Parts: sequence; C-alpha cells; structure tokens
Amino acid sequence: MKIGFIGIGLMGKPMSTNILKKSGRPLMVFDLNKEKVAEMVSLGAEEASSIKEVGEKCDVVVSMVPKSEHVISVYEELLPVAKEGQIFIDMSTIDPEVSRELSKKIAEKKASMIDAPVVKSVPAAETGTLGIYVGGCKETYEKVKNILACMGNNIIYLGENGAGLVMKLCHNTLVSQIQNGVNEMITLAQKSGISVEEFMTAVSYGGAQNFYLDTKGKVIAEGNFKTAFSVENMNKDVNLTSTLVKKLGLTLPGVEVAKNVYAQAMELGYGKEDFSATYKVVSKK
Repeated sequence: MKIGFIGIGLMGKPMSTNILKKSGRPLMVFDLNKEKVAEMVSLGAEEASSIKEVGEKCDVVVSMVPKSEHVISVYEELLPVAKEGQIFIDMSTIDPEVSRELSKKIAEKKASMIDAPVVKSVPAAETGTLGIYVGGCKETYEKVKNILACMGNNIIYLGENGAGLVMKLCHNTLVSQIQNGVNEMITLAQKSGISVEEFMTAVSYGGAQNFYLDTKGKVIAEGNFKTAFSVENMNKDVNLTSTLVKKLGLTLPGVEVAKNVYAQAMELGYGKEDFSATYKVVSKK
C-alpha cells in the first residue's frame, strides 16, 4: 500500500512525518512549498510533481489544506484519476456540505472518501497525539485506522460523511467561547487591580479552572501570541458553525458573539497570531 500526502504545512508536515516513521509504508508528498517537500524527501518521502501524480500512484491519499476552496481545488485534480478501491482521507477543516458532495463524486468512481479533521495543535501533531473525528463509510475507516493511528491517539468514528467535520466545528466553536470567557474575565480582574497570575491561582481553587486559562493565561500575561492555532483559522471555523446553525434553524447567541469577536480581530490585523490574541480585542489593548 502506497500512501500519498497533499499539504505539508504547519500541521501537515509533522502529521506526514509520523506516517513516514510509523506506518512502514512508502509515502509520496506534494506541496507548493518546495522547501517543505525537500525536508520530507530528506526523511525518505518521494516527491510528487503534481496532485494528479499522487492520485495516480497512491492507494490511500491524505489531504490537509486550509479551506473548502483549497480542498475543492485538490479534488478537481484527483477526481479524474480516482479509481476503484482507492481511499481518500481529507483531514482539513471545511464546510461539511462540501465534503459530502465530494464524497459522492468519489463514490461514483467506486472509490471511498472519509472526513477526518483533527483537534489539538502543532505540539500534538509532532508527538502523534492528535484527536481525530471520523465521518464516512465505517468499512473504509476500518481499513485506514492504522494510518490515522500514526497521527493521533484518540480517534472516534461518528457516522456518515460530514459527521467528523460537524463535530470538529462543535469542538472549535466551544473553544472559541471558552477563550472569550477567559479573555473577558481576565480583563475584568485586571481593571479591578487583580493580576493575571493572581487570577489564575484564584480560579484554580474553584470549579472554573479550564485548559485554556491554564495554557493561555501566561500567553496573555506576557503578550506573546506565538501561533499554535491562528485567529484566521478560528475565524473560518466559527463562520462555518454560524452557517450550520442557521441551516438547522437554530438560534445560538454565543456562536454569534464569538463570530463578532473574531471578525474584529481579523479587521485589526491579528489573523496570523494565536487565537488567544482575541484578548486584545476584548480588553481593547
């Protein structure tokens, strides 16, 4: 079985590196960034000249690109060469409806596609400890779960195509709301003469302690918003969630609050910074 990996960026590079090291299978890679490709070749991967070549030569094709339009572009090259029995794993976080439509087109070629977006960020991608949410044919999932296990240690199958992506949007939008609460209460505490350090210690004595205060509180105190997961990616995700909420006829005010905060962060030029930089929007610093 030959594996192909398309998109070896911030997340894709460590994910594909773990496949190369752990799967025992040959790996072909493609990315527009030739420096990243050269790094993977130095580790033992084979360079593909195009996305089409990955589709032509690999039994399993993994993709990890930023947005729906990028996944659509990738599959415009993969679909003409897709063949019976081939498996496609898209690990990007995109509109679930786009993924469902692509999976139908892949099925017309008697191949199979699953969505498998990931949670956690670069450090977990490097250690192979990502969380992975899977949607699609369960039989296909069973065939590739050993490949997924090279990249993550918590993998859950959630149902038909799109289910993994819906869960990813639920997760990330919940994170955006927790971070917004952290940002607001640190702002209130500081305005009242309580330092970030004192706030974190005091919260740890009660039931409000949470992962994002524990990990991002120090980031906020130091004003060092080095990117683990960017504002622009979270902005994309909360907007996809808002669209899904409206499609389902729901009214969820917290989703819109988060969406507005991230829209302001984008307008202020914080898109490339860590999503905790939304503190600067809330505190107006």
